[in-house]
Amino acid sequence: MMILLRLKAQMKMRWYNRNLVGTHFGGSLYSMCDPFYMFILMENLGKGYIVWDKAATIRFKKPGLTTVTSTFEITKERIAEIKAEVDSIGKNDYTFFTTILNEKGEVIADVEKVVYVRKKS
Repeated sequence: MMILLRLKAQMKMRWYNRNLVGTHFGGSLYSMCDPFYMFILMENLGKGYIVWDKAATIRFKKPGLTTVTSTFEITKERIAEIKAEVDSIGKNDYTFFTTILNEKGEVIADVEKVVYVRKKS
């Protein structure tokens, strides 16, 4: 049985996250996705590990005009694999993917996050 650790972010269209052409500002879309994979790993690996965001890529697919959402998931099994690997080799980078969706379920952007994990000395 696969157990998911899941966080969900949502962002409404507001004056402060709207760009000059009336769509969601790209930086706000990225910021909505920035911390969550790191948070999931930090919480589940525990204090014996250092977890840092290392890199990110966002690929815009269509304008965001309505409330947008994104879901961040890592299975318990994947976290156990990461822990075992880092325990064995000391450190590694891990890549995760999510999509930002509009209210109709259409893809607004694809996001790739690279997270660095190291065992504390």
